[in-house]
Amino acid sequence: MTLALLALDTRCGTIIRQAREPILAQMRLAWWRELLQKPCDEWPTGDPLIELLGAWAGEAPALVNLVESWETLLSDFPLKHEHMDSFASGRGTAFAALARLAGEEEYVESVRQAGHCWGLVDLAQGLSNPEERAMAFALAEREAISRWNLPRKLRTLAVLGGLARRSMAKGGRPLLSGPGDMVVALRLGMIGR
Repeated sequence: MTLALLALDTRCGTIIRQAREPILAQMRLAWWRELLQKPCDEWPTGDPLIELLGAWAGEAPALVNLVESWETLLSDFPLKHEHMDSFASGRGTAFAALARLAGEEEYVESVRQAGHCWGLVDLAQGLSNPEERAMAFALAEREAISRWNLPRKLRTLAVLGGLARRSMAKGGRPLLSGPGDMVVALRLGMIGR
């Protein structure tokens, strides 16, 4: 389920990055949104990502929200803080749904925060405008908490959230910019802190 979520997130990001015209990106994202709003048994077959997303049948609205959050990045530039917050909120909501699917209801809010924070840091690192970048990091700091203690089933999110916190503490450098970051990722993945 985690792989499906991250693969859909990556697919949406690729659609945004590769679009020469915003309307083309909106059309491709609309296709995903409409697909995810249908019952799973009506989804086409043959695409490995669509098949992976079948495990999300009960939480497909969160995936729709994720797709819509990517669409907010097609707004006029420069991005406003509400666009950034909406984008990260879509990622956080999708991660919270993952916690519910994994049967980890008590961690839903922690997972939402970790996904939201990671979403903002990841967004900031992809922005070239220094003012937009600073705004995204400032919004991420609002969500960052000292530690997300998550169970093994949600350890991927502990890694992403922890690397996002580390990136902010190191002045916004990339999530994995050196051997120390890889050691932190391994530690977070193995023991969760």
